[in-house]
Amino acid sequence: MPGKVSQAKAPEHTMEEVNYLRRLIENRTPIRVRLSDNQEVDGIIEFYDTHFIRLTRDGDPNLFLYKHDIKYFYEIS
Repeated sequence: MPGKVSQAKAPEHTMEEVNYLRRLIENRTPIRVRLSDNQEVDGIIEFYDTHFIRLTRDGDPNLFLYKHDIKYFYEIS
């Protein structure tokens, strides 16, 4: 029927976050994390769960970052 809007809802969990984080851990990919206060920290994700990530840093203390405090992060070279 033309004009009919689908009532299907997108899945809440696609597992893409899990797959991406696992790939970052396995490849030891360096990332830069921008926090909600605009502070940035660099490191490698060593562990994660539903609430936080553990960022291992070279020459600095490791950090446990709550996901709700992370604006975004991206891979760096």
